[in-house]
Formats: sequence, structure tokens, C-alpha cells
Amino acid sequence: MDDETLIPKHGGYRRLKSFQVAELIFDLTTRFCDRYIDRRSRTHDQMVQAARSGTRNIAEGSKASGTSKKTELKLTNVARSSLEELLLDYEAFLRQRGLDQWPADHPALVRFKKRRCATLDDVRRWVGEERHSWGTDTDEHGQARTTATSVSVRVGPCPSSAELVANAALSLLNLCCYLLDRQLAAQAAAFKEEGGFTERLHRVRSKVRRKG
Repeated sequence: MDDETLIPKHGGYRRLKSFQVAELIFDLTTRFCDRYIDRRSRTHDQMVQAARSGTRNIAEGSKASGTSKKTELKLTNVARSSLEELLLDYEAFLRQRGLDQWPADHPALVRFKKRRCATLDDVRRWVGEERHSWGTDTDEHGQARTTATSVSVRVGPCPSSAELVANAALSLLNLCCYLLDRQLAAQAAAFKEEGGFTERLHRVRSKVRRKG
């Protein structure tokens, strides 16, 4: 407390893992909607705006934290709620088109998580590799088989690019929502322990009076 300042360091949102994942979700969703959702539909705009809200509210909350922990909490929660809405839209996309929503231990999702994609190009490469691998290691009847050079066998029909990307987006959304839940818990604990700007102002003024 002795070196407490009225406005502490704040705004380092670009270093937050939650922001980095949310930004990838925004880029991926914009591309996904342009390819697979009618641009004239309300769903297209809602999904893109929900993804945008995730990044912008994390950033705005981080910048606001210098003078208002309450505002930081509120905006982080808005980001979390927006991404939850987007998650439901991706689930609806798969369900309404008869596509599979994969469990967390689905082999393709396990491979996706291991890649730790940081950019849209990383995701594109994963999709390309998954699509290519499903077309290999098959016998004359099109059935999957193991060869001496095979690392794994892809069983069943090759998923569409839309199914691959939607499930990748859901994986990223689950990760981001988990990170934001932890972020909210940490922010709430700090607010409870230290208070907000008013309490900090009181402490700084008291310190100045004591020195005077």
C-alpha cells in the first residue's frame, strides 16, 4: 500500500490469453459467417457482432480498470455473455444442418487443441490437413485401413469444412469462456479486497495527510 498510486497500471489487455483467444474467435467467426451464413440474414450479423463484442469488451474493461474496477467487472461479464451467445449459435448451426457436435475427446479436436492455433491461417492449415488425411489410408472399397506409415486411421465419412470449423470454434469458445470465468473470479476477489477508485482515493489522500 505504501507505493499505491491513484491510477494503477492498466490496459494490458493484449497480453491477456482471453483477449488473444477472443480475437481469433472474432477472425474465425467473420470468415465462417461470410462462407456459410447468408449475409442478408440476421444470424450473420448477430454472430459477427457477438464475436466482436467479446474482444471489444475485454479491451474496454481492461482500459477502464484504472479508475473503475466495477466497470471492468461489468464489461468482462458482457464479453463472457456475448461469447456464450455465440457458442449457442455455433451449436444451432450444427444441429439444424444435421452435422455432428464433437465431444472434447474427439480425435480431430484433440489434434486441433495440440496445435494451439493463434491465427486464422493456423486454423485453415488444420482444416486442410484434416480434410486431406480423411482421403488417405483407404482400401479399394473406401474403408479406412492401417499402413506401415499411418499415424492414425480416420474412421467414417470425411467431415465437411463447415463441420470442422464450427467444432474448432466451439473448442475455442469453451476455452475463452473458461478463461473469462477465471478472470471474473480474480477481478471480483480484487474488488472485494481492495475496493474501487473511491476507496483508493481515500487511501492515497490519507497517506498524503499523514506525510503532511
